[in-house]
Amino acid sequence: MSITAYINAHVVPVTAEPFDGTLIVEDGRITALGPDVEAPAGAETIDCEGRWLLPGFVDAHVHLGMHAEGEVGATADVNEMTDPVMAGVRAIDAIDPNEPGWRDALAGGVTTVNVNPGSGNPIGGQAVALHTHGRTVDEMVLRSPSGLKSALGENPKNVYKEKGRTPSTRLGTALVIRQAFQKAQGYMARRAEAEAEGKPFTRDPHMEALALVLEKKIPWRQHCHRTDDVATALRLADEFGYDLVLDHGTEAHPIADVLAERGVPVLIGPLFTTKSKPELRGRSLRNPGRLARAGVEISIITDHPVIPIDFLVYQAALAVKEGLDRDIALRAITINPATVLGLDGRLGSLETGKDADLVLWTGDPLDVMQRALRVWIGGRQVMEYDVDAHRPVVAPARPVED
Repeated sequence: MSITAYINAHVVPVTAEPFDGTLIVEDGRITALGPDVEAPAGAETIDCEGRWLLPGFVDAHVHLGMHAEGEVGATADVNEMTDPVMAGVRAIDAIDPNEPGWRDALAGGVTTVNVNPGSGNPIGGQAVALHTHGRTVDEMVLRSPSGLKSALGENPKNVYKEKGRTPSTRLGTALVIRQAFQKAQGYMARRAEAEAEGKPFTRDPHMEALALVLEKKIPWRQHCHRTDDVATALRLADEFGYDLVLDHGTEAHPIADVLAERGVPVLIGPLFTTKSKPELRGRSLRNPGRLARAGVEISIITDHPVIPIDFLVYQAALAVKEGLDRDIALRAITINPATVLGLDGRLGSLETGKDADLVLWTGDPLDVMQRALRVWIGGRQVMEYDVDAHRPVVAPARPVED
């Protein structure tokens, strides 16, 4: 049994009050933590020297590995824009675990991401939740699929307007989504009938994915910015009864009370972009605070590579500057996105029984002058910042001795 004791740490559990003390990890899981916890005999000891120990950050909306920074055209695999309904495609099949963004994620203290297909289609495909270190994507998977991506607004209508196909308007986009769900309902009825009668049934990957949403096995991840698109997202969810998550929510705050009453979480961001298109006119670092004060559960996202993933914590920090409660800001990059991904039983906070996904910071991570010094995933160190060379050093995907 491998036992590690992190001593002399300022521990920030996120879901409990911070304390100065010790955290114990056994075989990759947290087994004890507290101000009076003592290191077991024979444990490896890591002296944190008073630095801040936090759970790894979680970014619940990225395109990491599908669309590397600086790469365009044929090198990007984020959108399969040959048909408006691409529910059956899977992000996991297009992720490169060796592109530089994974190193940047670790440097920014991000240990978990949710990789989504893009927003070029009304129905874009299945997302996957991953750790940010590993030799292959399959080794990194935490949940697959973790949701089904859909898009409202300017992106899908402009893509298919150029192709001379439906949708070319917002009402056409909503029609495509409705038709897909209605088709899936019929498919599910035929599938159930065939199974009850013991008859063979040919499965359709698009319909199977939509069925997962209708059965509430995965959430519907709705890309939308404008308030009217948010209202359409709610309307569609009412019609088909699925679990809704709003991605972006740039102008969700005018109906924040409705979202709070219905318990719809908002993954807000990216927050550092320009107002590059009409549906971003309401973008503001004040918006996370507006949503949170209304009772909406928020997560903050980068949409990497739109915003570099190591800037996740900086978005949270500047949202605090513009009125977001500090504790909620930390929750918005830890336990809240973990909950959206269905992974809050494993990560997102420091609690006994959870994975030892840990980050040691020089100080308060919401102070932009502080940095992540060391990162552990499942108790294994995967990044250490080389102070002299001013760069993060990422461990091999597997130890050399393996």
